[in-house]
Amino acid sequence: MEGIDHKMISVNGINMHVAEMGEGPVVLLIHGFPQLWYAWRHQIVYLAAQGYRAVAPDLRGYGDTTGVPVDDPSKFTSLHVVGDLVALIDALGADKVFVVGHDWGAMIAWSMCLFRPDKVKALVNLSIQFAPRNPRGTSVDIFRAAYGDDHYVCKFQEAGEIEAVFESLGTEKVLKKFLTHRDTSPFFFPKDKPFGAAHDDDTPVILPSWLSQEDVDYYTKKFEQTGFTGALNYYRCFGRNWELEAPWTGAKINVPVKFIVGDLDLVYNMPGIKEYIHKGGFQYFVPLLEDVVVIEGAAHFIIEEIPDKINTHIHDFLKKF
Repeated sequence: MEGIDHKMISVNGINMHVAEMGEGPVVLLIHGFPQLWYAWRHQIVYLAAQGYRAVAPDLRGYGDTTGVPVDDPSKFTSLHVVGDLVALIDALGADKVFVVGHDWGAMIAWSMCLFRPDKVKALVNLSIQFAPRNPRGTSVDIFRAAYGDDHYVCKFQEAGEIEAVFESLGTEKVLKKFLTHRDTSPFFFPKDKPFGAAHDDDTPVILPSWLSQEDVDYYTKKFEQTGFTGALNYYRCFGRNWELEAPWTGAKINVPVKFIVGDLDLVYNMPGIKEYIHKGGFQYFVPLLEDVVVIEGAAHFIIEEIPDKINTHIHDFLKKF
């Protein structure tokens, strides 16, 4: 981790913490939930060594980024977050950048390509495919209709409720449970059995080889400082995003794209997703989609689980441009 620079940059009315390394074309790395810039630690070092300037911010509501009222979920829409990143690109002195996104970071990257394709040279997105806006209803409506109120997306909607559950379990255990989750079935979060275990379940979580206790300690320290509300607000903006993004109904992603997903990823195994990705729907909405890579034996947190493979895939695509 030596050589990674940390700085605070004033963007869009907030103070954004950024980790960066290297010189050359900018690669903007956008993290997901429940992660931080730190999720990209392997990619930052690798890309810097390949002649890029790797830049990984803590998104608003996360880590050391400050200045956002976390008690106001309306400040976490896709327009706000993309606005932060466009201002960051300008502050870096760049005109256009490469973008790499994972999980929520992938969804934000898709939105960036809809709103400001002029800022993106090319995109590598991981784990979350592009989902065109459904004019019939929000993602929360769809998940609730399909899976009921205990589906995690639905459970995350009520401010304070899930935070209390997380507090009862403890930050470290919550993070371990999320980051080691490998079940491909729908993810339910019943009140009495979060993560499928009772609140008083003291069974230790066995960390995989790719996730050290030191890694967990870093995440835990930062989430204990901030709490989870800022991160959960992204889920609480599904309805507001649906309203604000109405002008982009039917719009396509018009930047070159490579998509990477693990075959054990929870999202990839949702009903209809494989067919959408592989049988023309994805290509229709992402006409410049150049490659879809499905990595056998990998789950959701692939940028940390198999960093060497992911690094190679990212670099092989970026060096075309």
